[in-house]
Amino acid sequence: MTDNARARKLADRIQVVVAETLDRRIKDPRLGFVTITDARVTGDLREATVFYTVYGDDEERAASAAALESAKGVLRSEVGRQTGVRFTPTLAFVPDALPDNARTIEDLLDRARAKDAEVREVSTGKTYAAGADPYRKADPDEEGTGDADGTEGAGGRGTDGAAAE
Repeated sequence: MTDNARARKLADRIQVVVAETLDRRIKDPRLGFVTITDARVTGDLREATVFYTVYGDDEERAASAAALESAKGVLRSEVGRQTGVRFTPTLAFVPDALPDNARTIEDLLDRARAKDAEVREVSTGKTYAAGADPYRKADPDEEGTGDADGTEGAGGRGTDGAAAE
């Protein structure tokens, strides 16, 4: 078994090698604006997953995925040549879901902002139903601070501490 630091270093190197090779050597016309966002290697250094994003619509994403699959052999041989490991990991290309998740979060935030603006607009010029301070306070004019059963406060004890009869 290897340590995680070595797997992370190899993954970082694979990400750089794949990105440079796509930029310099792969001339497939189906390959659109592909960005390699991350790479992960298993603990035994046998399999590498390369995450990518494609700028464009669904058709361009599908074409870029096909181009990456067809260039997998060239990319793996280049990774093996530049990393110098005993066993070159197999490459698996996975579309990165990060842009879609970010777009979903942005849409949710926009809807929340619109709802806040709508509530702010509706509440303009309105007053509270119970006044500005809705908490009940004892009036200083009232006779004592008796409970509902007619006894004084503090558990039915009078001011001298004796129990009320």
